Amino acid sequence: MITISNLKKQFGETCACDIPSFTINDGDILGLVGNNGAGKTTLFRLLLDLLKADEGSVSYTFPSPEGLVGDAINPTESEAWKQHVGAYIDQGFLIDFLTPEEYFAFLGKISGMTQAEVDERLQQFERFANGEIFGQKKLIRNLSAGNTMKVGIISALFRHPKTVILDEPFNFLDPTSQLVLKQLLCDYATNTGATILISSHNLQHTVDISTRIALLEHGKIIRDLPNAEGSVNAELQEYFSVKSTEESIANQAEE
Repeated sequence: MITISNLKKQFGETCACDIPSFTINDGDILGLVGNNGAGKTTLFRLLLDLLKADEGSVSYTFPSPEGLVGDAINPTESEAWKQHVGAYIDQGFLIDFLTPEEYFAFLGKISGMTQAEVDERLQQFERFANGEIFGQKKLIRNLSAGNTMKVGIISALFRHPKTVILDEPFNFLDPTSQLVLKQLLCDYATNTGATILISSHNLQHTVDISTRIALLEHGKIIRDLPNAEGSVNAELQEYFSVKSTEESIANQAEE
């Protein structure tokens, strides 16, 4: 579970995050949606302790194998949360002067895995990799944007974390890979009970896999919507249609 309390982040005059209270429950697949500048990536960076909040806090609690709830962990005060969280926001999360094979061997080594265990773990992602990542003798920095995204997503899931955070994971992927990713994330959530957070401009893919949608505007969560079988579609379509009209009128006024 992730608990957000009075979380605020300001960049000059711009409010990037202002969330008084918000809880992400164990097992949620939460889709963060909003236009550019809504605060999606800022929120993720605050959750991952990559940005220092001006005010407020974030805390993680993880269930034990016995089903017991552990103590709350503030990521600014302890690194214990890192063993339970997998994330990919941008290429800076990767070691791009390694090949994908070398990178995952490194991740396995620091996680106490043998190479055989690494190889077995990677087999779970063969369909998503689609023969385009491994065995290519390419450094990560020389992969296409889509294949780099695949490496990042696989790295976020590789250690079987209890919480997964992905920023715009459908970007750069071809249509087939997008569909495979949707199935991969749904299967992962079903098989592990993990909590998954996704931000995306792709409304349809996000709605298809999310059990819950948080709509952000100017750093604030303005709607928290349960999503049963795409029930949020109409509300989101109406919201973004209205915003598009408002922006068009504003642009005409400026001209």
